[in-house]
Amino acid sequence: MRKIIVLSFISLDGVMQAPGGPKEDISGRFKYGGWTAPYGDEVIGRVMAKQMKPADLLLGRKTFEIFAGFWPEHADFWPGINDVTKYVMSKTLKKSDWKNSVFIKSLAEIKKLKHMPASKKGSKGSDIKVWGSGELIQLLLKNDLVDELCLKIYPLTLGKGKKLFDNGTIPAAFTLTKSIVTPSGVIIANYKRAGKVKTGTIGA
Repeated sequence: MRKIIVLSFISLDGVMQAPGGPKEDISGRFKYGGWTAPYGDEVIGRVMAKQMKPADLLLGRKTFEIFAGFWPEHADFWPGINDVTKYVMSKTLKKSDWKNSVFIKSLAEIKKLKHMPASKKGSKGSDIKVWGSGELIQLLLKNDLVDELCLKIYPLTLGKGKKLFDNGTIPAAFTLTKSIVTPSGVIIANYKRAGKVKTGTIGA
């Protein structure tokens, strides 16, 4: 079975909208696009290089359109991005000039992708990475399809904007597998799914 891994940039108050640039996503009159830029350093660069190694991608329509408008001509900054399979969850898009783009319409199709045997050779059958794609992530969380979270948590609050954990998030426990803090104060934390939420009494 393949793992679905969500990789997100988030603020302290959980906002994930438009981390990369001012015009990335201005919906809802969001005016803080590009909020990750002041925190770039060598540590972030090394982490990003590792997280951007070739793997199949699962994207929502909006994120796919942003990616398709930029990455085909800038693949030097993301080696392999043009060659991996991009699975796109959309009820309106049916084709793209960006090679290796596959359009899917249903949760059942995502489950079918997830249940393919994992493979360490090439991208076919590899784990599936999700970048951006807030609405898609909510669908995945609601149906308990997220195996790992790779979060880059930035030391600022944004007050408003699309959030990583929003409508659809179900109670779920995760185990911290790795964490580092960059010189600029970004917490990079990786979590894997760990069963149900447990409750109890403090001090009992």
